Amino acid sequence: MKKVRIFTVFLTCLMSFLVTKDLLAAEYQFSPGDVVTVSVWGYDDQFQGKNASAIAGNELVIRPDGRMSFPLVGEIQASGLTIAELTNRITAGLSEYIVNPKVSVNVVKFHTIRLYVLGEVAKPGMYEVEKQHNILDAIGMAGGQTKDAAKKKVMIIRSGQTDQPITVNLLKLLKDGDMSQNQVLNDGDVVYLSSNGRLDIARDILPYLSGLYYATHLHD
Repeated sequence: MKKVRIFTVFLTCLMSFLVTKDLLAAEYQFSPGDVVTVSVWGYDDQFQGKNASAIAGNELVIRPDGRMSFPLVGEIQASGLTIAELTNRITAGLSEYIVNPKVSVNVVKFHTIRLYVLGEVAKPGMYEVEKQHNILDAIGMAGGQTKDAAKKKVMIIRSGQTDQPITVNLLKLLKDGDMSQNQVLNDGDVVYLSSNGRLDIARDILPYLSGLYYATHLHD
């Protein structure tokens, strides 16, 4: 009976994880550095020169200013839009020239972000990853938590908000399938696993980040 319950919790956690991944993909907001392809069904061969290659699905990069250019539509503020919103924006622009255009937007490469996973993990350090990731991804990249990690009090320090750490209960996530604990991480966030559930920013975080920053920029 106990094995059945454990399997049920594991299955629930897995299903919730997959659903969360799908929702994150659907709700993902574009940022500078993302690369997309845009195709218009039935019109790939109707444009000449530069326009033809872009319509046919060549890769388009969202520039540092958050904008991208598309034939006939012109400049689009893509940063901050979801896939559906960018598709609708391009569709609306093309509708002035094409009757009922069928637009498809696909992401071929996500921009990279930097995450820091420190404390009681197998491989503490800085990790460059594509797209947004959550706390399970981060701990997995760092080789998993050690046996001494305080799993009920995993800390997330948001970039620029060192005075407001977020506490995550990893046991609720892993044992009960509570996906609300699986926080989404953004560029510059720090995940910290201590052995006693306590966190001193000045002692535990800042010296390590300073060392990583120096080492990273020394090789840039």
